[in-house]
Amino acid sequence: MKDLWVPLSAAIARQQQVETIANNVANANTPGFKKDQLTFKEYIISQNQGGGDIDLPNKTWSPEDFYRNHGNEKAYVKLDGHFTNFAQGDLSPTSNPLDLGLRGKGFIEVLTPQGLRYTRKGSLSISNEGRLITDQGFPIVKSRNNFEQKPEFIVVPNRMISINGEGQIFDNNGPVSEISIVEFKDMNALHKEGEGLFINPSLDNITNSKNTSVHQGFLEQSNVNVVQEMAELIKASRNFESIQNVIKTYDSIANKANNTLLRF
Repeated sequence: MKDLWVPLSAAIARQQQVETIANNVANANTPGFKKDQLTFKEYIISQNQGGGDIDLPNKTWSPEDFYRNHGNEKAYVKLDGHFTNFAQGDLSPTSNPLDLGLRGKGFIEVLTPQGLRYTRKGSLSISNEGRLITDQGFPIVKSRNNFEQKPEFIVVPNRMISINGEGQIFDNNGPVSEISIVEFKDMNALHKEGEGLFINPSLDNITNSKNTSVHQGFLEQSNVNVVQEMAELIKASRNFESIQNVIKTYDSIANKANNTLLRF
């Protein structure tokens, strides 16, 4: 029953897809959330080995001999890629001056206990110490020219601030600070950490471009299309059920074969 691995691997792959789509749907209302997508491919040994002649045994041969030499019995479905879709989400007004929506490819730089992280979730607030922080309490980092420098927190003297399209912060007395908005050469190199945070693996991935605009009083919504994701979830779930039926059929055949052999 080695052929059972083909539908079993497909079931595992589809289960991963169902879980990924379900997570996208669950975060459809999470500000700044970027949906995840999976790609799959069928792995066949014979494709990697090339298209040479099949070495058939010099005897009366059966299909089993053919499969063993051709490599089809080692075929399976594998996960080909897991990536985040960074498409822009809609900006929705909130009337909260500490909500920031980003339009463009930039991320807000924040400092967590684990190090620097990057987020599109602009639900900010001001701590008791006057620091500008995320909804998780992580300090927002001040803009700097050299990213190898030690990051500094943003402290505002009062709670009545305005923020322009470049991320510069003002109060009644003039400029206060500037939010670090970071863009990357390869956004696909970023790793999701959860809670809307991303990890950048290398400082070399940071670009000097600043094409991202900051919109005060707005929040970027999730880029998940609920209707589309639900349709994909139903399709993937039905496909998973079909594969389960195939596995049950294999199991039934195996049981019948064993019972037949036991009669002799």
